[in-house]
Amino acid sequence: MALTPVDEARRKIIHVDMDAFYASVEQRDNPDLRGKPVAVGHGARRGVVAAASYEARRFGVHSALPSVTAMRKCPELIFVAPRFDVYRSVSGQVHAVFAEFTDLIEPLSLDEAYLDVTAKRAGLPTAWLTAKAIRARILEETGLTASAGVSYNKFLAKLASSQRKPNGQFAITPDEGAAFVEALPIAKFHGVGPATAARMHAAGIQTGADLKLWSLQDLQHRFGRAGSWYYAVARGQDDRAVNPNRERKSSGSETTFAADLTDPALIEAGVLAMADDVWAWCEKTGGRARTVTVKIKWADFKQSTRSQSLAAPVDSRSTLHQACLALIRSVLPAPKGIRLVGVTLSNFAGREGGPAAEPSLPLDAEAVA
Repeated sequence: MALTPVDEARRKIIHVDMDAFYASVEQRDNPDLRGKPVAVGHGARRGVVAAASYEARRFGVHSALPSVTAMRKCPELIFVAPRFDVYRSVSGQVHAVFAEFTDLIEPLSLDEAYLDVTAKRAGLPTAWLTAKAIRARILEETGLTASAGVSYNKFLAKLASSQRKPNGQFAITPDEGAAFVEALPIAKFHGVGPATAARMHAAGIQTGADLKLWSLQDLQHRFGRAGSWYYAVARGQDDRAVNPNRERKSSGSETTFAADLTDPALIEAGVLAMADDVWAWCEKTGGRARTVTVKIKWADFKQSTRSQSLAAPVDSRSTLHQACLALIRSVLPAPKGIRLVGVTLSNFAGREGGPAAEPSLPLDAEAVA
């Protein structure tokens, strides 16, 4: 049942996000990497960056970026092979800290989660002090820093956690929520990717204030089912509860090429890069799924999908690669240019290790081929 605005304002939600988690673990465990630009991933031509240290981010290196592009941006970049077993172990320590403060924990991935601390189980008087205590305990237990956002709903808590990164926290109170959203550039909205932001910009929506001017009916007409969500968050409203039992339905990643492609080798390389991105999530969370889908957006913006459901869950990067290549090759040679490819896993089986998670991969990400 939806909350009234009064009920929503009584909630105290914290979004905790570890700072450059994979890369920070590698720098913690190898002092030679500290202070240097580090990328977790594979530096091979068809590799993809799974995570980047803050030193690397200053050069424009970020997760889901093709490795060859990352090395062009930062020639001194140091690639480190991922150690997902270590990341899962550290994540277990972090989630144990969360459990000291609340039972209402909704993990989004190994390195971030929503916490509902309305009940004040830890005895601290405010959510702000609770967030500080959580971050201090994480540092004590793991030697790693975390950032936190504090607010009265999940949407604003998520936005707040990015305001003081790394190793900081930020709060948005009920009387500040609407004004904060109004001043926010639309591209900064959680859940609005580059493609949607471009559509909004084309419609004259640059900020939350612009979005707030649109009626519910107009937003629904323009953006379909997402229109009601945009209408609510433009007013700082989000009635979603922190759900400890939320199950993931799919994981996907897609990339828009710098130019429309017809070369089969380049198209396949793009698909494999997205497969690596999705597999990084699988390794990160322990999620395994049976259905592989490849999405193609053509130069004329028409879309095609090809799917295959396997007899057993995808259990290796090479298996995912094989399935993706078989699917994309079913449309090759390309009859026209391809501007975007994507890979999605769905039909998840039981997960070994790692919590239930919401999508953490950029479903609307753009990258340079």
